[in-house]
Amino acid sequence: MLQKTEYLYEFGPFILDTAQHLLSRDKSPVALTPKTYDMLVFLVENHGRLLSKDDLMKAVWPDSFVEESNLTQQVSMIRRALGESASEHRYIVTVPGKGYRFAAPVTQIVKDGPAVRMEIVAPPEPVVPPRRRPQMLIPSLALAALVLLVGIASWLYSRQKSPETLRSLAVLPFQSLGGDAKNDFLGFSLADAIITKLGYVSSLTVRPSSAISGYRHQPIDIAKVAAELHVDTLLTGNYIRDGGDLRITSQLIDVKTQNLLWRETFDLKYDKLLTLQDSVAQQIIKGLKLSLSPSEAEQLKPNNQIAPLAYEYFLRGVDLYANNDFLLAIKMLQQATTMEPGYAPAWANLGRAYSAAASFEFGGRDAYQQAQAAYERALSLQPNLLDAEIFMANLQTDTGKPELAVPLLRRALKANPNHAEAHWELGYAYRFGGMLKESAAECERARELDPGVKINSSAMNAYLYMGEYDKFLESLPRNGDSPYLLFYRGFGEYHKKNSEEAAKYFDRAYDLRSILQTKVGKALSQAIGKKTQSALETLQETEGRIQERGVEDAEAIYKVAQAYAVVGDKTSALRVLSRSIEHGFFPYSYLASDPLLDTIRGEAEFVRLMTVARERQDSFRRALF
Repeated sequence: MLQKTEYLYEFGPFILDTAQHLLSRDKSPVALTPKTYDMLVFLVENHGRLLSKDDLMKAVWPDSFVEESNLTQQVSMIRRALGESASEHRYIVTVPGKGYRFAAPVTQIVKDGPAVRMEIVAPPEPVVPPRRRPQMLIPSLALAALVLLVGIASWLYSRQKSPETLRSLAVLPFQSLGGDAKNDFLGFSLADAIITKLGYVSSLTVRPSSAISGYRHQPIDIAKVAAELHVDTLLTGNYIRDGGDLRITSQLIDVKTQNLLWRETFDLKYDKLLTLQDSVAQQIIKGLKLSLSPSEAEQLKPNNQIAPLAYEYFLRGVDLYANNDFLLAIKMLQQATTMEPGYAPAWANLGRAYSAAASFEFGGRDAYQQAQAAYERALSLQPNLLDAEIFMANLQTDTGKPELAVPLLRRALKANPNHAEAHWELGYAYRFGGMLKESAAECERARELDPGVKINSSAMNAYLYMGEYDKFLESLPRNGDSPYLLFYRGFGEYHKKNSEEAAKYFDRAYDLRSILQTKVGKALSQAIGKKTQSALETLQETEGRIQERGVEDAEAIYKVAQAYAVVGDKTSALRVLSRSIEHGFFPYSYLASDPLLDTIRGEAEFVRLMTVARERQDSFRRALF
């Protein structure tokens, strides 16, 4: 507790009761985690004051060292509890680089025995200078004017740098003018290199490479693409290669004003291709008039040159990964790391390709181990490589070590608090550890920064686990037709007991591609159709592949346990559930109430497994919150 005096605070429709440790809205309790409650109390007690980040961290975590991302996460959760979006300032105003202010009018009610005395908390009356010293008036007015100017400047600065007014940029794949298919890999991979370079700039949100992949080889309608990607700035370009010569033309466009912010043509030798990402990144920063912190400027320094052929292998590997050809991407990136073992980005992307192969291609334990080794090599070469930290954190969560993922992601967010993918991955790790509200808050923050972040490859499962099925379905892209998303749309409908609709999605997903999730969907569809034996055979074949290849994606494995429970194979359901928990998926708050596990809830083994999950979730919370 942050205070001992018993108070009620009223603001808007809310009452904060410090005696009962309770926030209520219109007499209905609002759920808050302990740290979120503590921070809200401190903000409300000091309403109207600008509280520095240090003030808040010392108040809420007085005896612990925590990353700054913890603070932003708690603020996001308070906003969510109060029904305030990041674009509003009804309750909390963010002053970037400074701290936060609780801006709503507050009425304080002091409990005094059986009686209740109301006190309106208001700013102190201004001090009027004595008449006998009129000479003090001018300095006082000057001071007041100075305070006013500082306030205006702070407001302007907060408007300039607050999340809702951050510049947002999409770097579209470069278009080939040469008609030579063997050089097509350059279009996407050059855009990816620029996106990666700009990932350290916190005053700019850049759409990830996955978001722009679908715009290859397409005529670009500037307004349409900007609306689809939710950006106010686009970088477009084209290239033509003639032997060892390369000409690249690019332009930076302000979508709202249709102004051309910058345009340039680069004529360079093909073996100097690596310099392009540095040049374009600097021109974007100049064109958008962005200010860089010293650490950001350090990260944007030109890369060391590497062998041209090694860089080409690297670019080809990046392009193949984006096309979901993970196995061939691995071969290309292996060539790059063999030729240039000191080039950290090649190791980071090699790890990502191994990790994808492990998860989606049943690559199993060997691929996971190779991914881990590649990430470790990348970070040993470049300890602050943002992509490597984020990719490695994803692997740690996938393989059941979310406790290791969280510090990596908090460190990445310290480098760039506005990195959407880092927020998303942090939400993913929190989900494994059972911190479902915190998970939802991080994923919501990610989508505030980039509405399309991981939109086709991940789902906001925290909503599903909290029983908010409509919200879960709304979070999925309306036109998403990947097997992964079709499975999850079916899964959401299945939870809503719309079985026939769910079966249609499950069957379509499986017909498109046979991956672990779609196999589970196929089994559920067979169960819906009363084909119990076929469902069991599908699950047994899937479980066999998991065991044979050493697949460690504990959340995906959990879905096999759910399906076994649905079709009535209790022994198999408990066996796979045990494997899932042991491999690091332990959200006890969800497992204990999951309706798909109702058939095994009365089993003694289920009770034992819930004890294991609860203990690890509690340990996760104590260590990281």
